[in-house]
Amino acid sequence: MSKVISTVCLLLLSNSFMTLAWYGHLKFFAKDSNHSSTPLWTIILVSWGLAFFEYCFQVPANRIGSSDFGGPFTLVQLKVIQEVITLIVFMIFSALFFKNVQFTMNHLIGFCFLVVAVYFIFKK
Repeated sequence: MSKVISTVCLLLLSNSFMTLAWYGHLKFFAKDSNHSSTPLWTIILVSWGLAFFEYCFQVPANRIGSSDFGGPFTLVQLKVIQEVITLIVFMIFSALFFKNVQFTMNHLIGFCFLVVAVYFIFKK
């Protein structure tokens, strides 16, 4: 598998765990759930446990993808890829788990500007 595909796949996995760790508790430990009385410290520990897996994918993704280690991406390019993947994963996650989230034209325009940013970051 190429370093580009490996890097992107690992970043997708990493961001899936990150999104679940950061926002999953808002759904799975919600006020109207059976777990609404779960102590905050328990929720933090669960989130840290999920974040561990985020790092298990994020660190190799950055090492494989980094031009400093023979990969195809500069540090800035890696960061931009990661941010775009974060937004894509977040949009999918919130559409699946948070039915009250509405994406507006402003969101679409903002995401288009991010795509334009990616273009300029990768332009030689």
